[in-house]
Amino acid sequence: MVNKNTLFLIIVFILLVLSATSIFTVAETEKAILLEFKKIVGTDFEPGLHFKLPYQQVKKYDDRILTLESKPERFLTSEKKNVIVTWFVKWRIKNSTQFYKAVGGDKAAANIRLDQITKDALRNEFSKRTIREVVSLERSQIRDLLIQTVNPMVEDLGVEVIDIRVKGIDLPEEVSSSVYRRMEAERARVARDFRSRGAEAAERIRAEADRRREVILADAYRDSEIRRGEGDAAASEIYAQAYGKNREFFEFYRSLYAYRQVFKDESDMIVLEPDSKFFQYFKKPR
Repeated sequence: MVNKNTLFLIIVFILLVLSATSIFTVAETEKAILLEFKKIVGTDFEPGLHFKLPYQQVKKYDDRILTLESKPERFLTSEKKNVIVTWFVKWRIKNSTQFYKAVGGDKAAANIRLDQITKDALRNEFSKRTIREVVSLERSQIRDLLIQTVNPMVEDLGVEVIDIRVKGIDLPEEVSSSVYRRMEAERARVARDFRSRGAEAAERIRAEADRRREVILADAYRDSEIRRGEGDAAASEIYAQAYGKNREFFEFYRSLYAYRQVFKDESDMIVLEPDSKFFQYFKKPR
C-alpha cells in the first residue's frame, strides 16, 4: 500500500503541475491571446494574473512601439534617375487576434510584410517627384503622405503605423556628379545675377554721389564768390573812405606796404627808371 505521506506528496505535485499549467500572467507591456487547439478562445486580457485550462496555450505579444529599420533601397524619380533611400518605421500591434491570424503572431514575418508595403509606398511617392523636389521637400510632408497610404494597407495585419521617417536620401555616384555640376551652374548663375545687380546698384550710388558732389562744389563756389564779392566791395568802400579822408597819408601808407611786399628778402631786386614814382617818398621824405 502507498504510504499516506507519499500519496500526499503526489497529490501536491499534481496540484503544483496543474497550477503551473493553468495560471499565466500578463504584463503592462504585453498583449495576450488564449488558444485552444490553435483556435482563439480569449483575447484582451488585462494586466495581471489569469487562469486557463492545462491544455490551452497562451500567446503573448509586445504592446510597446516597435521599430523596423530598412536597408538602403534604390528608387526612381520622375526624371528616371536613381536615389538611395533609408528609412525606419515605428509600429505597434493594434489587434492581437488579427495579428495572429495574419502572420501567426510572428514579429519577423510582420516586419517583412510591413517593409514591403512601406517600400512600395515610398517608391510610388518618389516616382512622382524630381530629385530636386525629393531633396528639398519637407520630410514631414512625405511622412504624413506615407502614414495615410500605409495604415489602410496594414489593417489586415492587425498593426498600426505610428511614424515613418526618411533617414537619408543619397545619390548614386553616377548621378551625383551630374547633379552637383547642375547645382554648381545654378549657384554660379545666381551669383552672377547678384553681382550684376550689385554692380548696377554701385554705379547708381556712385553716379548719385558724383552728382551731389558737383552740386555741393557748385553751391560752395557760388557762395564763396558771393562772399568774395561782398568782401571786395567792403574793402573798396573802406579804401575809398580812407582815401577821401587823407589822400596823401593813404598814398604814403600804400607805398610803405608796397615796399614791404617787394623787399621781403635781401636778395630781392627791382629795376625801374630813375624818375619812377615808386620811390617818390625816398626822394622827398617830407
